[in-house]
Amino acid sequence: MSERLAGKATIVIGGARGIGEGVVDVLVREGASVMLADIRKDLADGVADRFGSKVTAVEADISRQGDMERIAALALERFGRIDILCQVAGIYPVKAIEDLPEEEWDRVLSVNLKGPFLAIRACMPQMKRQKYGRIVLTGSITGPLVSWPEHSAYAASKAGLVGLAKTVAIEGAAHNVTINVIEPGNVDTENVRRERGPGHVEFMSKAVPMGRLATPNDCGEAVAFLASDAASYITGTTLVLDGGQVLLEAKV
Repeated sequence: MSERLAGKATIVIGGARGIGEGVVDVLVREGASVMLADIRKDLADGVADRFGSKVTAVEADISRQGDMERIAALALERFGRIDILCQVAGIYPVKAIEDLPEEEWDRVLSVNLKGPFLAIRACMPQMKRQKYGRIVLTGSITGPLVSWPEHSAYAASKAGLVGLAKTVAIEGAAHNVTINVIEPGNVDTENVRRERGPGHVEFMSKAVPMGRLATPNDCGEAVAFLASDAASYITGTTLVLDGGQVLLEAKV
């Protein structure tokens, strides 16, 4: 254990399960103190119980401005500063574009794109005041690099994160605030196995040269790197972690 994030005051939004739980696990192992914000407080409490005083669970909806302002204030009250902001929360309905209701499109963009904007906006003033900040957003290869049928809203929202990060990187550079996006391929989570069926992981693994899907902790390791001082000169860019999935010219 390197504890490369020792003493860092961290907010993880959407950390109660799946990728988010892996992110929390790695960040705590690396020494961070974490405020875990999630729309499912019961699940967040369960994760927090595993780590004792290192993790504080709070209920919050990333798409609500008031909730993001509240967790920023709570983190500042508890830690005295906000060093790291990690957005993991996201939703991915699967529908053909002609069957996708406008309100569902709006909800996906609200959670996946407006939500990170609201979280950044709530935390950026403190990061600028303290002349330090690390922001890591959870994107996807779906949208910026590839796509898949029935993922129009999800792909659009994840592509949008890249543009958001580039602008925030410019605005934060003079204040020692960096922002980057991790872009996982398929990740083996309980939700994916439950919602996509038992054969999904095996089927998608065949599209990955490394022969397996990412684990939540693989994503956590990428987040920890981008949040660490080792990545202090990296900003406004993306880190793809897909086992080589996007490399093949043709699927074989």
